Amino acid sequence: MTISAAVLFDLDGTLTDSAAGIQRSTREALRRLNVEDGGDRPIPAESELGWIVGPPLRESFAKLGGEDSADRMLEFYRQRYDAIGIFENKVYDGIAEALGTLRARGDRLFVATSKRQVDAVRVVAHFGLAGYFDGIYGAQSDGRRAAKDLVLAAAIAGAGLESAARVVMIGDRRYDALGAKAVGVPAIGALWGYGDRAELAEAGADPIIESPSQIPDAVDAALARVA
Repeated sequence: MTISAAVLFDLDGTLTDSAAGIQRSTREALRRLNVEDGGDRPIPAESELGWIVGPPLRESFAKLGGEDSADRMLEFYRQRYDAIGIFENKVYDGIAEALGTLRARGDRLFVATSKRQVDAVRVVAHFGLAGYFDGIYGAQSDGRRAAKDLVLAAAIAGAGLESAARVVMIGDRRYDALGAKAVGVPAIGALWGYGDRAELAEAGADPIIESPSQIPDAVDAALARVA
């Protein structure tokens, strides 16, 4: 029997392939930071920046540009990303169909992302996905609440979900699975995103799936384990 659920979706790497806009905006931010302070920080190629999609941006920028320059780099990043990078993006094949299946059987759907909530709302609306979701939760505009466990806690509280056992998280990186574990909900790993099987398995994602078409059955399987 199908179990109704509240399904929390990561955005980048789970619903949409957003790497190009994030990576290009990061490279531009590093370039401008070097120009501003005369630095010679290496600017990685896009192909070397796969790791940056998923974690809170400020933490990643501290690694790339130094802790003291992370906020300035974030400003440069926003200037390009907000105008251009946010829509250098596309919905993964099969996502709309999977969301439609979940909605048709009565599941409630939410976005829970470390991306700024205002950006997540723009992306979901731009790609015509807003009608599938009951709520969108993300980091606050000043960067607070970016850690995935804080976003998930906010989503669970904001949506009035009474039982964590009826909630499941789906995401492509270890941060999604670890965040889900921290708030006591099962996690599904999405292999079409930016993480790999080893990363997701180590973080506790189960099941780990290869295609959006597997999402409805994976939700049932994850919830059956905690029923």
